[in-house]
Amino acid sequence: MASIMPCTCGRSQAARGPHGTGVHARTPTYGEGMEFRYLGNSGLKISEITYGNWLTHGSQVENDVATQCVRAALDHGISTFDTADVYANTKAESVLGDALHGERRESLEIFTKVYWPTGPGGKNDTGLSRKHIMESIDGSLTRLRTDYVDLYQAHRYDTETPLEETMQAFGDVVRAGKALYIGVSEWTADQIRAGHELAKDLGIQLISSQPQYSMLWRVIEGEVVPTCEELGIGQIVWSPIAQGVLTGKYVPGQAPPQGSRAADEKGGADMIKRFMNDDVLGRVQQLKPVADEAGLSMAQLAVAWVLQNPNVSAAIVGASRPEQVGENVKAAGVRLEPELMTRIDDVLGDIVERDPGKTAETAPKGRVV
Repeated sequence: MASIMPCTCGRSQAARGPHGTGVHARTPTYGEGMEFRYLGNSGLKISEITYGNWLTHGSQVENDVATQCVRAALDHGISTFDTADVYANTKAESVLGDALHGERRESLEIFTKVYWPTGPGGKNDTGLSRKHIMESIDGSLTRLRTDYVDLYQAHRYDTETPLEETMQAFGDVVRAGKALYIGVSEWTADQIRAGHELAKDLGIQLISSQPQYSMLWRVIEGEVVPTCEELGIGQIVWSPIAQGVLTGKYVPGQAPPQGSRAADEKGGADMIKRFMNDDVLGRVQQLKPVADEAGLSMAQLAVAWVLQNPNVSAAIVGASRPEQVGENVKAAGVRLEPELMTRIDDVLGDIVERDPGKTAETAPKGRVV
């Protein structure tokens, strides 16, 4: 029911040449190796499994373990790394920069983001004003120990700054050589369209959207994905395992395992609570036979599932232990048969969230200070 084959996602091979030929810093040590996809309509190739350090580096795991996780990612052929200045209030960027130090920069794709409050949280330490963007990119580059990032992303839409000001600042960051491309995260379809139009007028490339997306959270499918397909924008999706729910480790009627995200009162439990009810958890348990039939773990099934969407360029995975990286990477190159995709839909039924209005509903209504 599942097979491994070359990626043909998102672009005609006849038009752009064969995929899977991206350069990375070292040879993968397992199986078929990593697959690579173009990011949107750009010429940039990224690893379809991207390593992210939200909720881990600089907070949940010690720096030496974080470094081990990054090394494991490199060993398994991951070349793309996603972070943000707000993660652990800038510490996550520093940990990632240290872990990648010494690698061939040209063989890596390093992504970061700007919007949320950083530093002491002063009145201009947040948002997408020109002041905050221009100061934030310099801080991120210093912490990441690099002269440029491959992708600089607006971490949310700023309702208090004119979009023209934001996009002009991003344009200047690109022209200064501090970022190669720009992207957005958790923007609505209308916001993406407006930003793309301004970027085009300024001669810069808005090539990506970074939304939450999983079997359980499909709110981008109705509006964001069709808009991005039209505009040539690719999705870099976060939380493909629904903060761990789709691993099946949470069982209806039982307390969350000690040390799991649902048991973390420092932030993880709050993020995962929308899925922590017996109806959702019970349906997820019914996915185990499907995963077994496909020859995958439940986590691998979840990651492989998001990668079936032709508009998805990469799935972001995190890790608190190096061995988790190797397990998640086994979802690379997996193609799920249509029959299996249908069975997943049948199992999950009406617990899936599909309302496109959830993107705007969960967005900040003003700057967070």
